Amino acid sequence: MAAPKMLKLPEVLEEIGMSRAAFYRMRARGKAPRLVKLPNGHLRVRRSDLDDWLNRLDSPTY
Repeated sequence: MAAPKMLKLPEVLEEIGMSRAAFYRMRARGKAPRLVKLPNGHLRVRRSDLDDWLNRLDSPTY
């Protein structure tokens, strides 16, 4: 079985169009996708976690 796709934080930030500071504020409130800390200290987000998080967001405003 293939390992899950892991995204680097800059890749996630670019995809969701958010600054690092805004992302960490959201994370502090428990509203950001889950981060995985690798043994080398780098942070990653599983593709599946990001997709799930995006699907759970409120409906867009018009």
